[in-house]
Amino acid sequence: MAEEGDVVSKTFRALVESADRKFARVRDFPSYGRAQGQHYFQKVFKAYMRLWKYQQEHRTELVKAGLNRWEIGEIAGRIGQLYFGQYTRTSEARFLVEAYVFYEAILKRRYFEGCKVKDLGVRFKELRFYARFLLVSLILNRTQAVKVVVEKLKALVDDCNANFRETNFKEWKLVVQEIVRFMNADTTFAIASARPFRYSAIFDCHPNSVQYVARFHAKKVLKFRDAILMSYHRNEVKFAELTLDAYRMLQCLEWESSGSFYQKHQAETKENGVVVDYSGTSGLIDMKLVADMTDPTLPPNPRKAILYRPSVTHLIAVMATICEELPPESVILVYLSASGKPSHINASPVESSGGSKRTTKNKLTSHNSLEQNFSSPEPHINGKKGFSDYNDDYLWLGSKGNGGSSNLYPGDIIPFTRRPLFLVIDSDSSHAFKAERGEKAALLLSPFRPMFKDPFSADITQNGSQFTFFLTAPLQAFCQMTGFALSDSDIEVLKNAENILSTAFSKWEVILCKSLSLDLVWAQVLSDPFLRRLIIRFIFCRAVLSAFCPPEESEQYVPVCLPQLPNSLSPKAEVVQSSVSQLANHLNVADGFHFDNT
Repeated sequence: MAEEGDVVSKTFRALVESADRKFARVRDFPSYGRAQGQHYFQKVFKAYMRLWKYQQEHRTELVKAGLNRWEIGEIAGRIGQLYFGQYTRTSEARFLVEAYVFYEAILKRRYFEGCKVKDLGVRFKELRFYARFLLVSLILNRTQAVKVVVEKLKALVDDCNANFRETNFKEWKLVVQEIVRFMNADTTFAIASARPFRYSAIFDCHPNSVQYVARFHAKKVLKFRDAILMSYHRNEVKFAELTLDAYRMLQCLEWESSGSFYQKHQAETKENGVVVDYSGTSGLIDMKLVADMTDPTLPPNPRKAILYRPSVTHLIAVMATICEELPPESVILVYLSASGKPSHINASPVESSGGSKRTTKNKLTSHNSLEQNFSSPEPHINGKKGFSDYNDDYLWLGSKGNGGSSNLYPGDIIPFTRRPLFLVIDSDSSHAFKAERGEKAALLLSPFRPMFKDPFSADITQNGSQFTFFLTAPLQAFCQMTGFALSDSDIEVLKNAENILSTAFSKWEVILCKSLSLDLVWAQVLSDPFLRRLIIRFIFCRAVLSAFCPPEESEQYVPVCLPQLPNSLSPKAEVVQSSVSQLANHLNVADGFHFDNT
């Protein structure tokens, strides 16, 4: 028996070493590209599943041979990492859910708890587990899980500080600060009843416009398959390598399950009426839970490459790779959020305005001092710049210095317009990308400056970008701009406000589909639900900001699209302005706007 136990233990250790070697080979594979190391991923998945099955079948012998509970947790954690890595490469929801299932099981079975207090190595493994579980829970919108894990992470960091005084845990204190800051900025945690950022067939598929969208046919219809998301601002809200703006855009480009997204099985707590104690060494993880957390009827999510603080050359390399691999008749979305010239980085110029003609000239006391940090805005209604005039305008992808290697110029994007391109630029230098060169692309360009009733809401380091917020959560962005305090106590008010928006968006979709002047660039992507929703929300954002900002300074505060959308959906159009007015009146903030009919 002793020899048999020794054989089991040696076989287990050999399987661990083999799986770890394979894991090391795929850990640093890039998260973009359609065929990056898929063969190796299949091998490492197979190795860990074989290891997992072996430890389940020989648990008794392994425990007698000295197997620690944290070792089981580490194996499960590695499998969770693999699944999350596959999610980042494919954007398939099932991989994200698989990662969550494994991480949740580790937490519930307390694999890392109860180990020796003096084992610093195990403590670091537990810290990393909590950080990874937090990231998965954030993306999956498991707000309650996030709150639970944050408290455990705080307690663990405090415990490590008390028991390992010779070790510096400053980095982990910063991790705690990051997630708390992220939770404070993410409205999902404050308003549990808010509609999801993801595309929901229940909320975002408007019945009155469905037939028009279904019948709409352009000369050329493109499929939305790939996206590149990049946000690069100094001191922006983030957790790990996921910034708040990228997080919002990521969710905005995914499907929300239409069923009960996650139902906790009674079998997890009881079996035949008997409470199950998962603090034991069961090691069983019910992977069938995934079937209850995913919706097989939904189409696949578009692939998304999320870049955290990339260099200009790295960003261009990723764009080149994805464009090269883009299937025929497909469009790629590129979202770039960054400051303009380096002098813009610390500035957050905002005009404090109630929007009425009596108050539009009241500016922040700091406005004049910040004015010098901005180049004079160029007119974007009737005037155009030549390409050479944009050489001084660029996005700044750097932390310090003024080196040209950190400048992303509009000309850097031109080669990629050979493939269908849907470009969203959120920057105080966004209008530099209006230069008409290369093939025609769809452009959504942010204003030079954000506009808020409360100037303190303008700090991008606290709340993220206003333009991105409008594209991903229009009602919440509207409330933030007008100073309307959102809370779960106003569920009926929020529900009626959402209904006003849904009715308006449905009308606007019909107008777009029936328009004879709709440019082919927009027409060929209108059939895609994600891109159509972005276009509609842009129309809303443009109309709201146009009616809220000082009329004489609208060029600075109103976003721009190229090519132009039909005049029937301009900010002055009755069907658009009446909907914005209705929403403002419903929330009792209409005194902050200036409408043509008031």
